[in-house]
Amino acid sequence: MKITSARVIVCSPGRNFVTLKIETDEGLTGLGDATLNGRELAVASYLQDHVIPCLIGRDPQQIEDIWQYLYKGAYWRRGPVTLSAIAAVDTALWDIKAKAANMPLYQLLGGKSRSKIMVYCHANGRDISHTVEEVLRHAEMGYTAIRAQSGVPGLDKVYGVGKGTTFYEPADADLPSEHDWSTEKYLRHTPKLFDAVREKIGWDHHLLHDAHHRLTPIEAARLGKDLEPYRLFWLEDLTPAENQEAFKLIRQHTTTPLAVGEVFNTIWDCKDLIQNQLIDYIRTTVVHAGGITHMRRIADFASLYQVRTGSHGATDLSPVCMGAALHFDLWVPNFGIQEHMPHNEETEAVFPHAYTFDRGFMYPGDVPGHGVDIDEALAAKYPYQRAYLPVNRLQHDGTLTSW
Repeated sequence: MKITSARVIVCSPGRNFVTLKIETDEGLTGLGDATLNGRELAVASYLQDHVIPCLIGRDPQQIEDIWQYLYKGAYWRRGPVTLSAIAAVDTALWDIKAKAANMPLYQLLGGKSRSKIMVYCHANGRDISHTVEEVLRHAEMGYTAIRAQSGVPGLDKVYGVGKGTTFYEPADADLPSEHDWSTEKYLRHTPKLFDAVREKIGWDHHLLHDAHHRLTPIEAARLGKDLEPYRLFWLEDLTPAENQEAFKLIRQHTTTPLAVGEVFNTIWDCKDLIQNQLIDYIRTTVVHAGGITHMRRIADFASLYQVRTGSHGATDLSPVCMGAALHFDLWVPNFGIQEHMPHNEETEAVFPHAYTFDRGFMYPGDVPGHGVDIDEALAAKYPYQRAYLPVNRLQHDGTLTSW
């Protein structure tokens, strides 16, 4: 079998997606997600100008060799653009291999480790009472794990709180919008949020929260300690993790479980966090961490230290990535949880898929491959629209800070 062609499909059915389609001389095709939120065209160019020419004529079944060729052969290793491009190729090749074997991808990986995949939703509210309403609404939908985010008094816009109740897309402007931020107000407010949520929902549901990299290590430690009475499933992305040792300070002060990694690209980004047992969940995802091939390495390494997976699954990942992630989730022995944000109707139509959701759990389906396709004619009706993620500035003096 040989790769005969490959092309990049960029579309925007409500938000931008970059998809790689690989075709072979035996008629089998594979899809991979290459979306990098706010930097989509960088990955599209990397694929079109630098990767695709190297794929033509290669055997698509040699997944490991192609992965190493694209990673080591480029000399310039790591980084979100490179690894997102490699992930797209890798995911498409696994799709082809599973189709050639006439198996759903999870079977090719080694079969099921569980019967279904627990997912968590986003319950977002403009204030505490609204967030409580959203938590209860999602509980009625069957979710057993719910991420709660609330507006903060005195701040106009806060991460996680969108205009509606279902589709939250933070990349909301042609140029970056600027939001104000106050750590002090956030730290005072958040324990009140979870006190109210626990009072209404009780103790039979998992609760999660995302700080989105905005705290210093000691601020993060304080938040983790303040939230201990509410027994969170995890606190996510408390502080920027470029300095992995920062999590030592957080770990010293709180027993609240910690999750990080949606912006990680390789095993090196989380090596120290895992081997020093500074986190409980690793949130790397198929599209940004080198595809199925590299995700397996990260998960196997994490399993040595009882760290579980909790892959990123926001709507900046296309259904192609979600489909691949669900097959990975069904197989991986040290699975923890999967993030789930429903895509809009336009995206669902562009990317027909075999995976399904039912009362708090997801199922990847049993068609050969990862089970996600693309309607190219429909995709062409949604051209790329430049959209940036916001930036944050400190409310009191305007200093740029982490968003």
